[in-house]
Amino acid sequence: MKRSDFRHLEPLRVRWAEIDAQGIVFNGHYLTYLDTAISGYWRALAIPYAETMKQLGGDLYVRRAMLDYRGSARYDDRLDIGIRCRDFGNSSMKVDGAVFHGEHLLVQAEMVYVFADPGSQSPQRLPDALRSLMNDFEAGQGVVDVTLGPWRELGEAATSIRRQVFIEEQHIPADMEWDAADASCLHALARNRFGMPLATGRLLEHVPGVAKIGRMAVL
Repeated sequence: MKRSDFRHLEPLRVRWAEIDAQGIVFNGHYLTYLDTAISGYWRALAIPYAETMKQLGGDLYVRRAMLDYRGSARYDDRLDIGIRCRDFGNSSMKVDGAVFHGEHLLVQAEMVYVFADPGSQSPQRLPDALRSLMNDFEAGQGVVDVTLGPWRELGEAATSIRRQVFIEEQHIPADMEWDAADASCLHALARNRFGMPLATGRLLEHVPGVAKIGRMAVL
Protein backbone atom coordinates (compact mmCIF):
# COMPACT_ATOMS: atom_id res chain seq x y z
CA MET A 1 0.00 0.00 0.00
CA LYS A 2 1.08 3.56 -0.77
CA ARG A 3 -0.16 6.94 0.46
CA SER A 4 -1.41 7.64 -3.05
CA ASP A 5 -3.81 4.69 -2.74
CA PHE A 6 -5.92 6.69 -0.29
CA ARG A 7 -8.07 9.71 -0.94
CA HIS A 8 -8.56 10.22 2.80
CA LEU A 9 -5.55 10.51 5.12
CA GLU A 10 -6.13 11.44 8.76
CA PRO A 11 -3.17 13.15 10.51
CA LEU A 12 -2.34 12.05 14.05
CA ARG A 13 0.57 12.59 16.41
CA VAL A 14 1.78 9.91 18.82
CA ARG A 15 1.20 10.80 22.47
CA TRP A 16 3.33 9.76 25.45
CA ALA A 17 0.52 7.63 26.92
CA GLU A 18 0.55 5.43 23.80
CA ILE A 19 4.17 4.31 24.23
CA ASP A 20 4.93 0.94 25.85
CA ALA A 21 7.95 -0.34 27.79
CA GLN A 22 9.79 -0.97 24.51
CA GLY A 23 9.65 2.72 23.65
CA ILE A 24 7.27 2.21 20.73
CA VAL A 25 3.50 2.53 20.23
CA PHE A 26 1.70 -0.37 21.92
CA ASN A 27 0.21 -2.57 19.20
CA GLY A 28 -3.39 -2.24 20.43
CA HIS A 29 -3.36 1.53 19.94
CA TYR A 30 -3.24 1.16 16.17
CA LEU A 31 -6.87 0.00 16.23
CA THR A 32 -7.72 3.26 18.00
CA TYR A 33 -5.80 5.18 15.35
CA LEU A 34 -7.79 3.43 12.63
CA ASP A 35 -11.08 4.09 14.38
CA THR A 36 -10.19 7.78 14.71
CA ALA A 37 -9.39 7.88 11.00
CA ILE A 38 -12.71 6.24 10.13
CA SER A 39 -14.48 9.04 11.99
CA GLY A 40 -12.51 11.45 9.82
CA TYR A 41 -13.56 9.50 6.74
CA TRP A 42 -17.23 10.14 7.52
CA ARG A 43 -16.46 13.84 7.90
CA ALA A 44 -14.73 13.77 4.51
CA LEU A 45 -17.97 12.34 3.10
CA ALA A 46 -19.80 15.30 4.71
CA ILE A 47 -22.11 13.10 6.77
CA PRO A 48 -22.87 13.63 10.47
CA TYR A 49 -22.51 9.97 11.42
CA ALA A 50 -25.18 9.52 14.11
CA GLU A 51 -27.84 11.52 12.28
CA THR A 52 -27.13 9.76 8.99
CA MET A 53 -27.30 6.26 10.46
CA LYS A 54 -30.59 7.13 12.15
CA GLN A 55 -31.96 8.35 8.82
CA LEU A 56 -30.81 5.13 7.13
CA GLY A 57 -32.37 2.96 9.83
CA GLY A 58 -29.25 1.02 10.81
CA ASP A 59 -25.62 1.24 11.86
CA LEU A 60 -22.21 -0.13 10.90
CA TYR A 61 -20.52 -2.75 13.08
CA VAL A 62 -17.03 -4.25 12.84
CA ARG A 63 -17.18 -7.96 11.99
CA ARG A 64 -13.48 -8.61 11.51
CA ALA A 65 -10.22 -6.69 11.80
CA MET A 66 -6.81 -7.96 10.67
CA LEU A 67 -3.60 -6.00 11.18
CA ASP A 68 -0.17 -6.59 9.67
CA TYR A 69 2.60 -4.86 11.62
CA ARG A 70 5.58 -3.81 9.49
CA GLY A 71 7.21 -1.10 11.58
CA SER A 72 6.89 0.90 14.77
CA ALA A 73 5.90 4.46 15.58
CA ARG A 74 7.55 6.36 18.41
CA TYR A 75 6.72 9.26 20.67
CA ASP A 76 5.76 12.48 18.85
CA ASP A 77 5.86 10.88 15.39
CA ARG A 78 3.48 12.52 12.97
CA LEU A 79 1.41 9.77 11.38
CA ASP A 80 -1.10 9.71 8.53
CA ILE A 81 -3.85 7.10 8.67
CA GLY A 82 -5.30 6.13 5.30
CA ILE A 83 -8.85 4.79 4.98
CA ARG A 84 -10.67 3.53 1.89
CA CYS A 85 -13.87 1.50 1.41
CA ARG A 86 -14.33 -1.17 -1.24
CA ASP A 87 -15.95 -4.51 -2.14
CA PHE A 88 -19.52 -3.68 -1.17
CA GLY A 89 -21.61 -6.78 -0.60
CA ASN A 90 -25.25 -7.14 0.31
CA SER A 91 -24.81 -6.03 3.92
CA SER A 92 -21.04 -5.76 4.31
CA MET A 93 -18.08 -3.82 2.99
CA LYS A 94 -14.32 -4.00 3.33
CA VAL A 95 -12.34 -1.12 4.76
CA ASP A 96 -8.61 -0.85 4.07
CA GLY A 97 -6.49 1.00 6.59
CA ALA A 98 -2.84 1.97 6.58
CA VAL A 99 -0.62 3.82 9.05
CA PHE A 100 2.15 5.86 7.43
CA HIS A 101 5.14 7.66 8.91
CA GLY A 102 6.10 9.82 5.99
CA GLU A 103 6.15 7.42 3.04
CA HIS A 104 6.94 4.42 5.25
CA LEU A 105 4.09 1.95 5.80
CA LEU A 106 4.01 0.90 9.46
CA VAL A 107 0.72 -1.00 9.74
CA GLN A 108 -1.65 -2.41 7.14
CA ALA A 109 -5.22 -3.33 8.06
CA GLU A 110 -8.27 -4.95 6.51
CA MET A 111 -11.59 -4.62 8.29
CA VAL A 112 -15.07 -5.89 7.46
CA TYR A 113 -18.05 -3.75 8.46
CA VAL A 114 -21.64 -4.97 8.45
CA PHE A 115 -24.72 -2.75 8.24
CA ALA A 116 -27.22 -4.00 10.80
CA ASP A 117 -30.30 -3.17 12.82
CA PRO A 118 -29.16 -1.36 16.02
CA GLY A 119 -31.60 -3.26 18.22
CA SER A 120 -31.21 -6.86 17.06
CA GLN A 121 -27.84 -6.32 15.31
CA SER A 122 -29.16 -8.53 12.52
CA PRO A 123 -27.63 -7.73 9.09
CA GLN A 124 -29.55 -5.48 6.72
CA ARG A 125 -28.90 -4.51 3.13
CA LEU A 126 -26.29 -1.77 2.88
CA PRO A 127 -28.33 1.26 1.74
CA ASP A 128 -27.85 2.11 -1.92
CA ALA A 129 -27.45 5.81 -1.09
CA LEU A 130 -24.54 5.11 1.27
CA ARG A 131 -22.99 2.62 -1.14
CA SER A 132 -23.21 5.17 -3.98
CA LEU A 133 -21.73 7.94 -1.83
CA MET A 134 -18.67 5.89 -0.86
CA ASN A 135 -18.14 4.67 -4.42
CA ASP A 136 -18.29 8.23 -5.75
CA PHE A 137 -15.95 9.53 -3.05
CA GLU A 138 -13.37 6.84 -3.81
CA ALA A 139 -13.69 7.72 -7.50
CA GLY A 140 -12.74 11.32 -6.72
CA GLN A 141 -16.18 12.88 -7.09
CA GLY A 142 -17.60 15.66 -4.93
CA VAL A 143 -19.90 14.93 -2.01
CA VAL A 144 -21.41 18.38 -1.34
CA ASP A 145 -23.93 20.34 -3.41
CA VAL A 146 -24.06 24.14 -3.13
CA THR A 147 -27.22 26.09 -3.96
CA LEU A 148 -27.39 29.87 -4.49
CA GLY A 149 -30.64 31.71 -4.01
CA PRO A 150 -32.69 34.32 -2.16
CA TRP A 151 -33.68 34.21 1.49
CA ARG A 152 -37.24 33.17 0.69
CA GLU A 153 -35.89 29.91 -0.79
CA LEU A 154 -32.94 29.12 1.48
CA GLY A 155 -33.84 30.99 4.65
CA GLU A 156 -35.37 28.10 6.59
CA ALA A 157 -32.29 25.87 6.32
CA ALA A 158 -29.86 28.79 6.71
CA THR A 159 -31.69 29.95 9.83
CA SER A 160 -31.26 26.54 11.46
CA ILE A 161 -27.51 26.49 10.78
CA ARG A 162 -26.90 30.06 11.89
CA ARG A 163 -28.93 29.58 15.06
CA GLN A 164 -26.84 26.54 16.03
CA VAL A 165 -23.48 28.13 15.21
CA PHE A 166 -23.89 31.77 16.18
CA ILE A 167 -26.60 31.86 18.85
CA GLU A 168 -26.28 28.48 20.59
CA GLU A 169 -22.52 27.84 20.23
CA GLN A 170 -21.04 31.35 20.14
CA HIS A 171 -23.75 32.97 22.30
CA ILE A 172 -24.29 35.89 19.95
CA PRO A 173 -27.53 37.71 20.90
CA ALA A 174 -30.37 36.85 18.54
CA ASP A 175 -31.15 40.52 17.88
CA MET A 176 -27.60 40.94 16.55
CA GLU A 177 -27.76 37.86 14.33
CA TRP A 178 -30.96 38.60 12.43
CA ASP A 179 -31.21 41.75 10.33
CA ALA A 180 -33.21 43.12 7.42
CA ALA A 181 -30.29 42.60 5.03
CA ASP A 182 -31.06 38.88 4.71
CA ALA A 183 -34.00 39.68 2.46
CA SER A 184 -31.79 41.39 -0.15
CA CYS A 185 -28.67 39.19 0.07
CA LEU A 186 -27.63 36.36 -2.20
CA HIS A 187 -27.41 33.27 0.01
CA ALA A 188 -25.44 30.04 -0.35
CA LEU A 189 -26.42 26.72 1.18
CA ALA A 190 -24.29 23.56 1.17
CA ARG A 191 -26.00 20.18 1.54
CA ASN A 192 -24.56 16.69 1.67
CA ARG A 193 -25.69 13.85 -0.58
CA PHE A 194 -28.52 13.03 1.84
CA GLY A 195 -29.91 16.54 1.58
CA MET A 196 -28.76 17.58 5.07
CA PRO A 197 -27.87 21.30 5.33
CA LEU A 198 -24.24 21.70 6.42
CA ALA A 199 -23.11 25.27 5.78
CA THR A 200 -24.36 28.67 4.74
CA GLY A 201 -23.20 32.19 3.94
CA ARG A 202 -24.45 35.36 2.30
CA LEU A 203 -23.24 38.03 -0.13
CA LEU A 204 -24.28 41.55 0.89
CA GLU A 205 -23.93 44.42 -1.59
CA HIS A 206 -22.88 47.57 0.27
CA VAL A 207 -22.71 49.87 -2.73
CA PRO A 208 -23.08 49.05 -6.43
CA GLY A 209 -20.22 46.81 -7.47
CA VAL A 210 -18.93 46.23 -3.92
CA ALA A 211 -20.14 43.27 -1.87
CA LYS A 212 -19.17 41.57 1.38
CA ILE A 213 -19.24 37.87 2.26
CA GLY A 214 -20.68 37.27 5.71
CA ARG A 215 -22.67 35.07 8.06
CA MET A 216 -20.46 32.11 7.15
CA ALA A 217 -21.45 29.14 9.32
CA VAL A 218 -20.52 25.45 9.14
CA LEU A 219 -21.98 22.70 11.30
